[in-house]
Amino acid sequence: METRVRGLLLTAALLALPGCATVHRWREHRAEVRSARAEAKAEARRNGESPGGDGSPPPVIQPEVERLHVRVPRIRRSNVELGAHYGVLSIEDFGVHPTYGVDFAYHITEDFFLHAEAGRSTAGRTSFETLGNIQLLTQSERRLTYYDLGLGYNFLQGEAFLGRGRALTSTFYVLAGVGATQFAGDKKFTVSFGAGYQVLPRDWLAVHLSVEDHMFQSDVLGTNKLTNNIEADLGTTVFF
Repeated sequence: METRVRGLLLTAALLALPGCATVHRWREHRAEVRSARAEAKAEARRNGESPGGDGSPPPVIQPEVERLHVRVPRIRRSNVELGAHYGVLSIEDFGVHPTYGVDFAYHITEDFFLHAEAGRSTAGRTSFETLGNIQLLTQSERRLTYYDLGLGYNFLQGEAFLGRGRALTSTFYVLAGVGATQFAGDKKFTVSFGAGYQVLPRDWLAVHLSVEDHMFQSDVLGTNKLTNNIEADLGTTVFF
């Protein structure tokens, strides 16, 4: 019986020895953790962090910027063009004479525009009248008045340079339209077509150089024929 008691005590002692070692290691680990926490708190104080924080960086300061109320300018659409022109008109069989008139245009898009014009000139004497010393038309009948409505197309849009420091917006354009011509006491249906070059010295002002042919039937000299009446003029227009 005594031998059994001794065996039990010896067994309990052997089991207690590893437990003591485990408790000792647990105490050493806990002391190390406490020391690490103390060092972390000291480091946080040196860096300006809160001692009780989790080590995250301080929050970013949101700037308080006063918002400015910007007023967007209203850009005016200048689609209407109005002006006048002056040049010369070659009236077939009646010579070349000065002409003048007014122009109106409405820009549908950047490329296409509607064009209307009216002009006046006065025809001279034909060679038949000069050689035969006769008069075919009265002075009022020699007055030629035309008006037409057509469609224009802008192409080769770019810039024209004046020296090194000045660039002007420019474009070429073509025209085609129909209208009427009052001449020799009669009104003639007229078809016109032409081309021109436009330069803008200002964003509201344009200068035009154009050539246009007004074609209509005429029987003034006794035979009915298609006449070509070519006009070359210089004009200015204003955008609205």
